[in-house]
Amino acid sequence: MSSVGTATETSATTKGVRPSAVIAVLAFAGMSASFMQTILIPIQAKLPELLNADRGDTAWVITVTLLVSAICTPISGKLGDMYGRRRVAVVLLALLVSGSIICALSLGTVPLIIGRGLQGTGMGVIPLGISILRDTVPKERLGSAIALVSATLGVGGALGLPISALVTEHFDWHALFWLAACLGLVSLVLYFLVVPARSTKTHGRFDYVGAAGLALGLTGLLLAVSRGNEWGWTSASTLTWLGVGVITLLLWGWYELRQQNPLIDMRVSARGAVLMTNLASIAMGFALFSSSIVFPQLLELPESTGGLGLSLLNASLILMPSGLAMLAMSPVAGRIERLIGPKPLLTAGAVIIAAAYLAAVLLDMNMWLVLVINTVIGVGIGLGYAAMPTLIMQAVPAHETGAANGLNTLMRALGTSVAAAVIAAVLANSAVATAAGPIPTKAGFDLALMFGLAAAVLCAVIATLIPRPKRAIDNENALPETMAEEHELLPTK
Repeated sequence: MSSVGTATETSATTKGVRPSAVIAVLAFAGMSASFMQTILIPIQAKLPELLNADRGDTAWVITVTLLVSAICTPISGKLGDMYGRRRVAVVLLALLVSGSIICALSLGTVPLIIGRGLQGTGMGVIPLGISILRDTVPKERLGSAIALVSATLGVGGALGLPISALVTEHFDWHALFWLAACLGLVSLVLYFLVVPARSTKTHGRFDYVGAAGLALGLTGLLLAVSRGNEWGWTSASTLTWLGVGVITLLLWGWYELRQQNPLIDMRVSARGAVLMTNLASIAMGFALFSSSIVFPQLLELPESTGGLGLSLLNASLILMPSGLAMLAMSPVAGRIERLIGPKPLLTAGAVIIAAAYLAAVLLDMNMWLVLVINTVIGVGIGLGYAAMPTLIMQAVPAHETGAANGLNTLMRALGTSVAAAVIAAVLANSAVATAAGPIPTKAGFDLALMFGLAAAVLCAVIATLIPRPKRAIDNENALPETMAEEHELLPTK
């Protein structure tokens, strides 16, 4: 068998498939997976006390989920392209459930880190779900469906934060992970019952060396970015991991270009439409997470220090409408995309986010302004995240949509990781000593918001430069340039 293999289609008929049920299950699974990213925020500061461990050790409970999700997302996308997206998604959900149970039963740091790592694998169900939509949903619903599943990257975290705060306020912290296990188990069962077991498959040899190289490169890069504030940006640990990450990724790219069946096809990824969309994704991910760091701190700081003095639960409820806005924009984004296409939709989303950040910089913030501005940012994110998968799928062959969407999801995660480091550094450098500890100043908050504004403007500029996609290699399976053409290529009832 050739290492490249051939694309084969299984179960071509759509008889018995209920698109509404499939969309609902994929969205629920995506929100369940992204919920794992914010599940520990309510107790993050208390982890050293709860686990009787050093703060540096407990930091890995947060970091390991970021690392594993970043590594597994593109790898699981490729595995889905090769062996079936539903099959791989079911495995990821089983790992998520296993990790949640381990965390729920853990009494120490090591098992909690292991469980959190397994939870991180679940993020791969989001790009896999987007690719499954291409196989199962008719054209008139595809745009809205992609928008909904894509938005779950942000929705799960926004909705999960108040839920986590509420649970930890009334129950033992282990209850968070029993809740996570229940969400994962429900998603797993629904996947078996509702999602059809078919997709475009490519047969061939899996690129184990490429997977290992990508894992090492991303680990080095993300460790340097996520722990740089703690270690010091010029410390030996930060510079060493940064060097390992950059050098490994360069060697990995050189290696991938020479493979017949690479983990990620670098030539396809270097196409103008794919490359520019991924760059815009990094910028939009940065813009999304900037507000996620600034607004919670602003809401929770005491009024005597310039904050708004809300509890974690109340602050979470103020921030939750942003996630609801992302959900609400899904059908709207689908209709707009059919009218004007995904590129203008991405540009419009970035412009809306930039306008919201500009208002945040110019106006004196209060609780209601934070609610409105953060909700508007959610609207912009909903539009932008709806456009990105379609832009990617227009430019890649059908048998590579899993890997391509996985890489795009990774780019969004990279943007959020960089934002977490940069915004945290900005706020820390502006902080002044008080009896309650270091408190960020108004100038620090304004500068952090300016970074979010700059990222949104950069995203809008990049979006306008995305070229018209060339036809993908396998023309008969490529996503058309307008959603109006999709009906020709997708099975219908």
